[in-house]
Amino acid sequence: MGDKLERIVLAYSGGLDTSVILSWLQEKYQCPVVAFAADLGQGEELNEVREKATKTGAERVIIEDLKEDFAREFVWPAIRANAVYESGYLLGTSLARPLIAMRQVEAARKTGANAVSHGATGKGNDQVRFEIAYMALAPDLKIIAPWKIWDFKGREDLTKYAKSRNIPVPVSKEKPYSIDRNLLHISFEGGILEDTWKEPPKDMFVLTVAPEDAPDHPTYVEIEFKEGNATALNGEPMSPARLLARLNDLGGANAIGRVDIVENRYVGMKSRGVYETPGGTILRIAHQAMESITMDREVMHLRDGLIPRYAEMIYYGYWFSPERRMLQALMDEAQKNVTGVVRLKLYRGNCIAVGRKSDLSLYHPGFATFEEDEVYNQKDAEGFIRLSALRLKIATLLGRKQ
Repeated sequence: MGDKLERIVLAYSGGLDTSVILSWLQEKYQCPVVAFAADLGQGEELNEVREKATKTGAERVIIEDLKEDFAREFVWPAIRANAVYESGYLLGTSLARPLIAMRQVEAARKTGANAVSHGATGKGNDQVRFEIAYMALAPDLKIIAPWKIWDFKGREDLTKYAKSRNIPVPVSKEKPYSIDRNLLHISFEGGILEDTWKEPPKDMFVLTVAPEDAPDHPTYVEIEFKEGNATALNGEPMSPARLLARLNDLGGANAIGRVDIVENRYVGMKSRGVYETPGGTILRIAHQAMESITMDREVMHLRDGLIPRYAEMIYYGYWFSPERRMLQALMDEAQKNVTGVVRLKLYRGNCIAVGRKSDLSLYHPGFATFEEDEVYNQKDAEGFIRLSALRLKIATLLGRKQ
């Protein structure tokens, strides 16, 4: 590929940053720019995004409804793996970026573009996720990351530029923190949240009510799984996106899914993140309950030891890496028998599995009972314990410290 840029595909949201970038790219590179927007369930009116991009000079605006793709091909695999980063973050943004990047690359191929661009800053994780995905999928495309090369220092500079170019800027009062939303979660960071001692303001939350404001009676739900995938809610078969959206409503109404953590970014700094993930939280708890009666002990323990590494790969941006695909195959192999129904109790921020059943269950009350049974001879435990303790016994007899 030569230095001449024929066309650029920009990951476009319609916010201040990408609106300025859309205009700036045209001025700097003197080539047409295609605005690509993905509907991942962020709840925005995308017709306004189309109109705004067109007014800002986009040669073409591509808007794709990716809610089902996102849930089925990205969220569901992560749920099958019980993925969680640093014990709290269910990877809402981390799972969305590779999908956006993949479809952005496809848009570049269809429109004859030889460059892609994004609006992520040079301090966060998203720049890594976007650019690693671009390089993995289309190493021939030039990557343009404006925040790393332009002279603008902050939002005030962007606002001045937008006004000078008659670019519509949001008239709503600016939030004192940044927000990212999709079907799996809403994340909040920066601004007033940078004070780790300060509690997030009550009016910040969007998907969930506060525990003290939740109903004073429990809500029961039943989720059906087939090979680790949620397939039905309260007996009604649903597509992944529809099921997740419904769980968001149920979880949010019962104050489920709020997390406030300080996490380690891939680029090396710590960052406070506040998340609302009501549906994802319910799904993960339900999935673990389903596994508890259907998954072999050694398979579960081996798989559980790999969850932190798997989640780390996604958080760092390696969705399209061979190691993630390899681990995904292992995770999915462990799901072959994870089929059945889980009943959960939702109450004031708590999600508790209170029932589980499966035709493939490994749990049998006749085997686990303290009463007499036909498969377990209690005398066998004596030799089992002796052999299990033998190395400890020998060490003590030889006078060695444990």
